[in-house]
Amino acid sequence: MFHVEFNDVQLEKVFDAELAWRNLPFLLEGIPLTLMISIIGMALGLVIGLFLALARGSKAKIWRYPARMYISFMRGTPILVFLFILYFGLPYMGVELSAVLAATTGFGLNSAAYIAEINRSALNSIDRGQWESAKALNIGYWKTMRKIILPQATRIAIPPLTNVFMDIVKATSLAAVITVPEIFQKAQIVAGRSFDSMTMYITIALIYWPICMVISFVQDRMENKFSKFI
Repeated sequence: MFHVEFNDVQLEKVFDAELAWRNLPFLLEGIPLTLMISIIGMALGLVIGLFLALARGSKAKIWRYPARMYISFMRGTPILVFLFILYFGLPYMGVELSAVLAATTGFGLNSAAYIAEINRSALNSIDRGQWESAKALNIGYWKTMRKIILPQATRIAIPPLTNVFMDIVKATSLAAVITVPEIFQKAQIVAGRSFDSMTMYITIALIYWPICMVISFVQDRMENKFSKFI
């Protein structure tokens, strides 16, 4: 059995508030880049994910099988490995990406696989009678999708899509290993020169937390906005 004594633990040795406060402006400088990578990566994932969902549900094997293979590969591959492939591997093939571009591309392509499955599930949850009614009214496929199906599917997909976005925001910390100067990389710099990693890691956690709280708030507002389609 493990036995841990906390009697001699001094709070200031676990978290140095003065050190955290002094370096807070430096850490916050990484927020714009963190959010930029997250937002662009999510936008890329949403676009690719929608087409993957449609291809995944297609009756044509030429679309369905490649989409399934892509989704399976991305969901079965650690994002960190994929970031290494993009940033360190592609130069061997004559393709060089900046650290920020590699991170954005990596998160976008990876999240697209998860978003595709969310979209497919949301689209399949819409009653087939909606399609049949639109067809009876001579409404075209894309107009039916845009005006009738997608608004309803969006309301269903918002919670899981928000979770994907939160995961991207938190996963941007992995971009530090390919030299992206986001929040976590800046924390590592401070930890290296102050020899106080614990304080920096706790501070970073306290920065990510309110960011995700804001995302949750936006999620609630979006759910209310689309609730009229239910």
